[in-house]
Amino acid sequence: MTYENLLALYQLPLFDLIDQSRSVHKEHWSAGEVQLCTLLSIKTGGCSEDCSYCAQSARYKSGVEAERLMSKELVMERALQARATGSTRFCMGAAWRGVRMGTQRFEQVLDIVGDVAKLGMEVCVTLGELGPEEAAALKQAGVTAYNHNVDTSPEHYPNIVTTHTFEDRLRTIRHAQDAGMSVCCGGILGLGETIEDRLKMLEVISNFNPQPESIPINALMPMPGTPLAENSQVDPLDLVRMIAVTRIAVPKAKVRLSAGRTMLSDEAQSLCFFAGANSIFYGDKLLTAKNPAVEKDRNLLAKLGLGTQLPNPEMAAPACDPTQESAPACCTTTTESSCCA
Repeated sequence: MTYENLLALYQLPLFDLIDQSRSVHKEHWSAGEVQLCTLLSIKTGGCSEDCSYCAQSARYKSGVEAERLMSKELVMERALQARATGSTRFCMGAAWRGVRMGTQRFEQVLDIVGDVAKLGMEVCVTLGELGPEEAAALKQAGVTAYNHNVDTSPEHYPNIVTTHTFEDRLRTIRHAQDAGMSVCCGGILGLGETIEDRLKMLEVISNFNPQPESIPINALMPMPGTPLAENSQVDPLDLVRMIAVTRIAVPKAKVRLSAGRTMLSDEAQSLCFFAGANSIFYGDKLLTAKNPAVEKDRNLLAKLGLGTQLPNPEMAAPACDPTQESAPACCTTTTESSCCA
């Protein structure tokens, strides 16, 4: 969708906007299901990047200590625990600039992915920048989706990160898609951006070809010691509006209510689900931030009469549209399958 289309939607009276997003949601999704995802930091802290919202950057005195890559045994223990508590997607994040073929740490990650993939859950990883070879290796190892958020608009991005560019982000996303992985890509509200920035971010995401399989909408959780530590909390109704517009812009994507849920009341979260969110991070902790407890989430979903989505580790990546100028070279009019899958 274009920025102008998105702005027209965003400016609707809230109930009119939600009427539209609810209709789109019911057309494409079972209205009573939410995907439960668990996020585990398998390598915490010591990152060389300067993302101004992130407590894992080595440049800030946030109190997060650098740790080594977790052992496969410990990761598997956490993955089994996640499956036992109902998660259907297991996401693993590492605080690195990126990964490279032939390095010991990447070989360790591939080994971990291979074992987690045998558990019957969807497997997502976020490891920073990828080249085409690394993307293909992750797909072969069993990765279902690669998470790489664009965070904000191209215009605002240099105010948030200087150690890599917005175009670097897009390049990694392209490599993941070309390898046949689904892409999980969203952004963060509360980075000092304008409404225009939020919608331009969504314009970029909605015009990916193929579109993302899932879109996390995060509300900044200001972390002590980071440049954005004093930023104000995102207005919950602004979050609802972004979820509703995202649902309309990318109807077939899972829209994930992500970081910041601890700052939301049950009522605010319920409105987010009604507006089109159908995925959450589930468990007591995200990468370094708190998350609502498992029982609290279970109780809320039960009150709302919402069930949970079944895992689909064999799901195909979204199909590209060969009629659009943004179609990758491997996408042709003779196939309905995802590009390079």
